[in-house]
Amino acid sequence: MTRIGWIALTSATTVVGTLFLASPTLADDLDTCGKQSGDVAIAACTRGIVSGRYSGHSLAILYNNRGVNYRNKGDLDRAVADYSEAVKIDPKYAKPYYNRCVAYYEQNDYDHTIAECTEAIRLDSKYAPAFDERANAYSDKGDHDRAVADYNESIQLEPNNPVTLNNRCDELLILRQPLAALADCNESLRQRPNHANTLMHRGNAYLAAGQLDKARADYEGALRQKPKDMWSLYGLGYIKKRQGDENGGDADVAAAKAINSNIAKAFDLRGIK
Repeated sequence: MTRIGWIALTSATTVVGTLFLASPTLADDLDTCGKQSGDVAIAACTRGIVSGRYSGHSLAILYNNRGVNYRNKGDLDRAVADYSEAVKIDPKYAKPYYNRCVAYYEQNDYDHTIAECTEAIRLDSKYAPAFDERANAYSDKGDHDRAVADYNESIQLEPNNPVTLNNRCDELLILRQPLAALADCNESLRQRPNHANTLMHRGNAYLAAGQLDKARADYEGALRQKPKDMWSLYGLGYIKKRQGDENGGDADVAAAKAINSNIAKAFDLRGIK
C-alpha cells in the first residue's frame, strides 16, 4: 500500500546574517529560496547558487531547497541531482539525505530509499520523518517487522502524528494484531476525524476482528469520500455477502477487482479470508 512521506525544507532566514553580510538583493534571494515555492523559489535558489557569495552549509541549503521545489514540480531527476550536490557540499546535513530518500521512494527504489534514510537517521537520530519513510520502504519490500519497528521509533519522537499512526495500524494488521491496529487507527481518527484512508484501515481491522457492523460503517464512511476506493469496496462487498446480500456483495467485489485484480490477495495478507 502506498505510504505517505514528508519533505524537509530549511528556511534560509536562520542563516542570513550569521554567515556573511549580504546585500539586500542576495539576502532576499536566500530568504525567498527558503520561504517561497515553485518557480519563484527555484529562481531565487539558482541566483543564490550562481552568485558565488555562498559556501558550506548555506550553499547546501540552497541546493536542498531548490531540490524540494523541483520534486514538488515532479522533476525527480533534478531534485536528486540537487540533493546530491547538497550532501557533497555538507556531508553532515541530514535533510538532503532524507529528501533524496523520499525521491527514491517515489521512484519505487526501496533499497536506495532505505540507505538514504538510514544515513539521515545516523546524522540525526531524532529525525522522525526519516524513520517514517524508511518504514514505508520496508513495508513495500515485505519486511513488516522492520516497518513497525521504525514506525515505533517515529511515534516515540512524535506521538501525535496521525499519518504514522494510520500507517502502523495497517502494518499491525498485516502482523495479525487487529486489536493493536484498532488502537492506532482510533487514535489517528481522534486527531484527524473522518479521514477516508484511516476509516478504511480501521474497517479492515474491524473486519479482521470479526466486528462486521463496525467495519461496514467505516467502509461506507470512506466510500462517501472516495467512491472508488478499492479497499472499502472489497471489504463492503465481503460483508454484504456474509450478511446475506449476495448480489450487492458480488457487485462491490467486482468493482474492487476491476480497479485492482490483486485486491483479494491484499486482504488475505491481512488475515481476512
